[in-house]
Amino acid sequence: MMGILHAAGSLHLPDWWICAGFVRSKIWDELHGFKERTETPDVDVIYFNESNLEKETEKRMESALHDMLPEVPWSVKNEARMHVVNDISPYESTEDAISKFPETATALGVKLDSNQDLILTAPWGLDDVLNMEVRPTPYFNETQQRAVIYEERILKKNWKALWPEIKVYHTSWKP
Repeated sequence: MMGILHAAGSLHLPDWWICAGFVRSKIWDELHGFKERTETPDVDVIYFNESNLEKETEKRMESALHDMLPEVPWSVKNEARMHVVNDISPYESTEDAISKFPETATALGVKLDSNQDLILTAPWGLDDVLNMEVRPTPYFNETQQRAVIYEERILKKNWKALWPEIKVYHTSWKP
């Protein structure tokens, strides 16, 4: 994991984090006592740069990371443009974007600071991820449309098949 963090940090992206499953899955693997890490479908590197919203820039960053660590399934996204893709209000920063991820247990990010010390962001705290509880972030519990996205994601991800001790909570919206 540190090699992945060093590779991402070497790009010197503004307001960058590696987030979501990269962090959550490691925690759940440890809490389940797994000897080997579960496979990560992608490593989400996010950053915030309002002065360059070109998708091609993200692809160049992915390519640079792939050249460094080709075995890693990199995904690089500029959160300054993702509101257009997601058809929502613009994010103010990467931490704002992370706070609006679907699940509190996934709303996590890690990065290295200039001293190469590990920094963690958890806008909704660590209780849910450490207690292995999956629940919607307040953002995904605000509207029925987002609640449906959360519920569909929970079904698709089927995390209980990988981590049987997790508890999944549903939105307050009724279909």
